[in-house]
Amino acid sequence: MRKGYTIAIAIISIGLLWYFFIKPQDYQVRVTAKSNTGVINQALKAWSKTLPKASLRQVNDMNHLEQIIYFGDSTHIYEWNINYVTDSTSHIVVDIKDADHSLKNKLYIPFTDTDFEIKSRKTVTEFIENLNEHLKEFKVTFIGKEELPSTYCACVEHKTIQNKKAFAMMESYPFLNSVIGNNGIEFNGIPFIETTDWNMQNDSIVFNFCYPIIKKDTLPTIKDLVYKEFIGTNSLKAVYNGNYMTSDRAWYTLLDYAEKNGIEVDQKPIEFFFNNPNMGGDALRWKAEIYMPLLDSDE
Repeated sequence: MRKGYTIAIAIISIGLLWYFFIKPQDYQVRVTAKSNTGVINQALKAWSKTLPKASLRQVNDMNHLEQIIYFGDSTHIYEWNINYVTDSTSHIVVDIKDADHSLKNKLYIPFTDTDFEIKSRKTVTEFIENLNEHLKEFKVTFIGKEELPSTYCACVEHKTIQNKKAFAMMESYPFLNSVIGNNGIEFNGIPFIETTDWNMQNDSIVFNFCYPIIKKDTLPTIKDLVYKEFIGTNSLKAVYNGNYMTSDRAWYTLLDYAEKNGIEVDQKPIEFFFNNPNMGGDALRWKAEIYMPLLDSDE
């Protein structure tokens, strides 16, 4: 009997030691979101920037992010873990810790609904509501595999981050229209971007913003304008409707499809734009065709 008490006390002691001093989070919130990992990742980063006292960084991959939010004299640490469920559903687990009052929280949480718990649930709920509103702002339709044709084009290179891609395009629209139209160069299609580098850890991208043109023996030399042959290839295709600022949401749809079906892709998306964002209008009527090149063009 005494041995049984000793074992029980030891187990309880170890459990309390783990709970108060080893358990990484004070509180955990679980929620299901009707979106894929990449969209949630980008929406979380955009939402965090709207908070007056918050910072966020991506940890190792886009499924794991650490956010720090300051509430008065408290520093709350949110560990966001995004887990794939289906093509359009993800499970989000948020581990939350008060860096300054962790022991106090762990002491009170089992017995009462603390202000820390209430604030934590409210913060996660605010993000989910923000995400749901964002999902109403665009539409992505997966099409399938399609051969992307080659074309000759005039391009301007940009180095920026994903959420500033559309601004870079808008800056180049007047320049390209002017220099091409005023120099006898003939258009041969709608504008597009060719991504040459995409760093998913820090969201940086390098891309060429291009207009297809008729190739001639001689073309005028114009500062910042490059002529090049765009080589088409077999690609996965999606159609995006919405503001071009967030057309990268379609990139993640294509990546998810590729991963689920064991298809190797070159993570350098290509986008063809059917509308000029400088003209405004209902963004849900804007259309872009999004392509993710296959590494094996015979697939």
